[in-house]
This record gives sequence, structure tokens and C-alpha cells, in this order.
Amino acid sequence: MNLFDILGPVMVGPSSSHTAGAVRIGYISEKLLQDHVRKAEILLHGSFATTGIGHGTDKALIAGLLGMHPDDIRIPASFDLAKKVGMEFTFSTVTLKDAHPNTAVLRLSGEHGRKIEVQAASIGGGRILIAKLDGIEVNFTAEKPTLIVHNVDQPGHVAQVTSMLAERNVNIATLQLYRDKRGGYAVMVIETDQEVPQDSVEWLEQLNGIIKVTYINVED
Repeated sequence: MNLFDILGPVMVGPSSSHTAGAVRIGYISEKLLQDHVRKAEILLHGSFATTGIGHGTDKALIAGLLGMHPDDIRIPASFDLAKKVGMEFTFSTVTLKDAHPNTAVLRLSGEHGRKIEVQAASIGGGRILIAKLDGIEVNFTAEKPTLIVHNVDQPGHVAQVTSMLAERNVNIATLQLYRDKRGGYAVMVIETDQEVPQDSVEWLEQLNGIIKVTYINVED
């Protein structure tokens, strides 16, 4: 247990789960898009849907998409700030099976045509869990440097990625593998103890069978 666990996050209130966690969901989702958000369709589930507006969850999610952190004093004004930069956004509710009660689904489009769907939950104390990316289960927190490799499900990709990390002296903290079906669409989620060099990310992007590579550094 550390000081953060005891005191919680430094944030603009009123709630660590409904406000600070929601900002973090928006922030990480924008990083996953790898583009400036121009359109956001946001679906709220469970407690986010029933009490989120009163806790400022909607404004917090938009603040995160604008790149704000939980302690940013501009969070209450995020709607106006989003409109000033040309971001379109809508909110509605959804009922998800077996999802955490503080869950949001963000369908994002970027200014350069990138798109992504992120399902994420605020799990308390300002922490979040990314549960799905584009419908594929992933389950990671983005608290460590995280490498996400989308690829065709075929032999050799895991070995290529892990060998590259070993050569660059990057230690793997966790490695999770997901796929929609045998030989179909697969995702590797690798959390590391060290930063992954940018040239290594670019090398992975050029490999045959690699669809997309996303790298998130928790310090960004």
C-alpha cells in the first residue's frame, strides 16, 4: 500500500470513481486513438448512467479526451472547451452484460480518420481498467508502459515481439493474448517495466501480419 492508496488521487471532485476515474478513462482513450478526437459517442453503463451526471462524469470524460488530468481546474468547463476545438460529442446509456457498474464505452473518431471503440471502467481511487478495445477483451490498467499489438492470428508474432523487447533490455511485467477466433483478429497486451523505444514500435508496425501497434507510456 502506498500514499496514493490511502489518500486517493489529487483531483477536481466530487468523486474519485465518477470524476477522477472518468477523466483517466478519457485521457487513456485519446492516447489509444493516437489522434486528436473530433467526434465522440459515449455510452454510460450502470452507476455512470444513473448518477454520473450529478457527479460530473460527463464533463470528466470530455476533459480526459482533451488531454486533461484529474487535478485540472478546467474540468467543469470541458464542454465549452471541446466545442471551441471542434470536438463533437454525444451521451447516451447502455446496459452491458457482466460489466463493472462504473463503465463507459467511447466510440472515437480522430481528425486524421482514426477510429477506436474503448470500453473502460473506473475501479476506485482514480484507477481504471480498459476492458475491451474494438470489441476484443484486453483488461489492462495503463499504469505501466503498455504495448498493444493488433495482428492476424498466425504463428511467430508473439516470439517476434518478445524477442525484440529482450534485445532492447525491456522487461515484460505482464503479457496477455486475445483473439476473436482461430486465425482471425488477435491482440497482444504487454505491460513493461521500462519504456519501449520508439524505433522498436516503428519496427513492429512494419512486420507482415501486424495490423496496428499502439504504445502508451504512463508518464506521457
